Amino acid sequence: MDRRSFLAATGAGLAAAAAPRKPNVLLIVADDLGIGGVSCYNQEQSRTPHIACIAREGVRFTQGYATAALCSPSRAGLITGRYQQRFGHEFNMGSPVRDLDEGLGLPLSEVTLADVMKEAGYATGAIGKWHLGNLPKFHPNRRGYDEFFGFRAAMRSYIRPVTSDIVVGPFTKTDTLRDLNVFDTAAPIMRNESVVSEPEYTTRAFTREALSFIERHKHHPFFLHLSYNATHVPLQAERKYYDRFGHVPDENSRVYSAMGGEMDEGIGAILAKLKNDGLENDTIVIFTSDNGCPVYTNPKGNDPLKQGKSTYFEGGIRVPFLIKYPGHINPGSVYRNPVISLDIFPTVTTAAGIHTRSKLDGVNLLPFLKSGKTGVPHEVLYWRAGSQHAIRYGNWKYYTADPSMKRLYDLSEDEGEKKNFFSQRPDMVAKLDARWKSWNTTLAQPVWKSARTSSDLENLSDDGEAFHVEY
Repeated sequence: MDRRSFLAATGAGLAAAAAPRKPNVLLIVADDLGIGGVSCYNQEQSRTPHIACIAREGVRFTQGYATAALCSPSRAGLITGRYQQRFGHEFNMGSPVRDLDEGLGLPLSEVTLADVMKEAGYATGAIGKWHLGNLPKFHPNRRGYDEFFGFRAAMRSYIRPVTSDIVVGPFTKTDTLRDLNVFDTAAPIMRNESVVSEPEYTTRAFTREALSFIERHKHHPFFLHLSYNATHVPLQAERKYYDRFGHVPDENSRVYSAMGGEMDEGIGAILAKLKNDGLENDTIVIFTSDNGCPVYTNPKGNDPLKQGKSTYFEGGIRVPFLIKYPGHINPGSVYRNPVISLDIFPTVTTAAGIHTRSKLDGVNLLPFLKSGKTGVPHEVLYWRAGSQHAIRYGNWKYYTADPSMKRLYDLSEDEGEKKNFFSQRPDMVAKLDARWKSWNTTLAQPVWKSARTSSDLENLSDDGEAFHVEY
């Protein structure tokens, strides 16, 4: 090697040695978990000390939102950093049979967070529920993830066969079991693109796979997208966790809480792994949920918020939202301005020093958390699912749904959405309606129709059950 080459190589080596390690990213997404299912939001019923540890060592967002009140569109927005209505991913897909027959899935035109992280040299992995398309072209391995272990549909059994060690909630016994054969057959557990047999309860299996991924990639920056199917139906809990929640009187609520408890214990094992391997200070940990808890399975899952999954009341879209990033976010912080899952993409990529070409709707949250940036991340937030739509502007929220439901709430005084100001504040209604209509003109038409029937919207009420089940 000549002197010039030696100096160049030595300089590159010294620069590499001096360069700070890019942060690992652990993104944990729960399924249908409302704020009432996490103890740092609700101390009375929930027991999730390890999830609470993320808040204790980082920041808890009191007004964290999902982009949708249903799983698939919410996940599409989160993983692209863009309102999913911009590319037509507006509705759930329903049965995996429909998904396969009609070729439904996250449009191939969209760049995912995994695409960007992989291009930047990260090891990328997806574990758990996908729900962004069942065809091979939509497979996680083809959307930026080096590794995948999980299933691609909306739901599946947690374990088969169901033995005496598994407690099944009453709702599952009557309303869901008939669908499981379809889901389990059409969307089996896969390792990468091969179907595998998995004898363990899925929450335990997904934790196991996450620990394995971290072990194999601990010497290299990684992005791990861990998407538990807890606490989505079917309500199936392992008995040893069910026994810990004897203080919960309602049977569905008890099974739901037990499912969340097992997920929490798995998260605890993962956090311990990061600490024991010396990765804790180099890892961004994010915890959130794809939407709120459905009221048809657990009326306590979103307390004190109104309604739940499928609706744009607060219980449907306000979710647990926690971030831990040692040295960059003060432990025990509480952030009270509205944020949304769209913000995860730019927050993560900015922390990793990645400049993305995507036009994002999300905002990098770190300046608001690290340097005390003034102002708010979002002046306004929007939601749309067919004839249901909502807008949040400051503390005001305007929500409409056919045929004639129109609601205006002041969330600063009424987070439970009990007082409707629609008649008293026509000026605010007009202002928010105009803003929403302007945003609406920038969106695409849905690529597929909703699996929901028109009669479901007619069942929407302030106090009754919101919608029939939509997976």
